[in-house]
Amino acid sequence: MTRFFVGVDIGATKSHALVADEDGRAVGFGTTGPGSYEVIGWDGHRQALRTITDQALDSAGIQWEQVAGAGFGVAGYDWPAEWEPTRQAIESLNFEAPYEFVNDAVIGLIAGARQGWGVAVTAGTSNNCYGRDRNGRQGRMTGCGTQFGEYGGAVELVAKAVQAVAMAWTRRGPATRLTQVFCELVGATGEVDLLEGIALHRYYLSPDAAPLIFQVAAEGDSVAQETIRWAGRELGSLAVGVIRQLGFETLDFEVVLSGSLFRGGPMIIEPLQKTVCAVAPGARTVRLTAPPVVGAALLGMEQAGVESAPLRQALIESAGDLLTREA
Repeated sequence: MTRFFVGVDIGATKSHALVADEDGRAVGFGTTGPGSYEVIGWDGHRQALRTITDQALDSAGIQWEQVAGAGFGVAGYDWPAEWEPTRQAIESLNFEAPYEFVNDAVIGLIAGARQGWGVAVTAGTSNNCYGRDRNGRQGRMTGCGTQFGEYGGAVELVAKAVQAVAMAWTRRGPATRLTQVFCELVGATGEVDLLEGIALHRYYLSPDAAPLIFQVAAEGDSVAQETIRWAGRELGSLAVGVIRQLGFETLDFEVVLSGSLFRGGPMIIEPLQKTVCAVAPGARTVRLTAPPVVGAALLGMEQAGVESAPLRQALIESAGDLLTREA
């Protein structure tokens, strides 16, 4: 009898479920919008879980009784106090298979690292970093961003760029074309109006302004370039913390990079690499190209005692084909 495995990726903006068979073939898929309790509450979280798993099982033509293991990557699952309500939400699905749930950064690591362990750095709207060793032991950041001094996502990058504009106006730093670009973006009449408007909450520069910083940097603006390098170094420092927690300093392993900011290329990636390799020379950065939900399905396989690494590439390829057909 064929065994099946369910992987779930609960995100802040979109959520996916994937069904895989024991040969590493993706055979079912489900999707919905936000699933994180931080965005839609615990009731919404439970409904999102039900929606995408029902879709995926229906798509695969199977029932929960045929599932041998399940893995869940959950955005917003960061602290011990969140363990019990997350467990209750998952068990509301009423299945008997063994399962595991982790922060969603971990399933990105499992999907992106060839051996399923290493370090994952996420840089999208904000930032996060998790790691996992060969035995499944995890290292992590708080995931709370600026509150605990963790920088490098679009929120922090834009804030750093605004600081550079203020420093240019007060003559504490060099002039930058970021001033003009930000004025044009919000409709400010000049740098004083821009800074006054930000200070008095008439203007707001959202994380969506981050690509403009990369654009100005590509045009040769040294302040924008240094702002991006700063973000790279900060992201690298997150990885260094996790590397030290897990004792990876002397190992050869992969640092999986995921999130929209890494589309910025070498300007942000090279400072990250330099920061990491100063502590762990055997670290190698790789971009996450697989859907993170693949990592959740591989985690589900692990719960059933299946060695998932040999099936990873086949699952990545078949999941990509399935998602293309579903799109």
